[in-house]
Amino acid sequence: MGRLDGKVVFITGVARGQGRSHAIRFAEEGADIIGIDVVEPIAGSTSPPATQADMDETVAAVEALDRRIIATKADVRDLGQLKKAVDDGVAQLGRLDVVIANAGVSTTMGPADSLTEESFMDMIDINLTGVWRSCVAAIPHIKAGGRGGSIILTSSAAGLMALGNLAHYVAAKHGVVGLMRTLALELAPHQIRVNSIHPTTVDTPMVNNEATFRLFRPDVENPGVDDFLEAAKVMNAMPVGWVQAVDISNAMVWLASDEARYVTGVTLPVDAGALIK
Repeated sequence: MGRLDGKVVFITGVARGQGRSHAIRFAEEGADIIGIDVVEPIAGSTSPPATQADMDETVAAVEALDRRIIATKADVRDLGQLKKAVDDGVAQLGRLDVVIANAGVSTTMGPADSLTEESFMDMIDINLTGVWRSCVAAIPHIKAGGRGGSIILTSSAAGLMALGNLAHYVAAKHGVVGLMRTLALELAPHQIRVNSIHPTTVDTPMVNNEATFRLFRPDVENPGVDDFLEAAKVMNAMPVGWVQAVDISNAMVWLASDEARYVTGVTLPVDAGALIK
């Protein structure tokens, strides 16, 4: 028996990276998936866009586990699109139990006073307000089920500490913590638990790209992944430069399961010790 047999999970940013990993792990534990992704370029993003082909790969991986997935093109900057995706998914799958607000972006980096207003606001709109919109679209369905549920917001180690050259990202991820704590308080009477996950760097397209390598290794003319990992190890207490997406997914599964049935309002680091260093 899977730990999430019969449950339905809504995941944003499902086409690749952490979102795909979450979809696969939850399907392995018996859940069906409602997934959305923008699957088009995002202005100012430092990583290449997810594509429909990426989304199709996620769908195939979930269906190979004999689970159902309703995957829709939708943008977390558009509440109407999110509501329609969730409404349609619940209509087809019959319920909603878990939300994983995972979608996020990395935009142009640099000192706070060098960031453009557009770059700062795009970051907030996707990485913070987009998390709120995802919850707004989903919460009525979890309440209507009357069975309680779990909402997990993807923050970052940068949601609990400062990092230079990332003021917009740090601000958004700190904001996610405040949103999480407020939702945890408001939804506790409905037996809906709300927590946040705080990864260190993760081996996904959002980190594994030239812009991030250059941020970490300005001393190298054309830094590659090995150069990045050497520098990234300095952030973590454990001797690793990054973790894998499945490491975050495993924590998500635990928080969504009955094993964590009284865990709410918690900031859970999966950070190789970055926050204690």
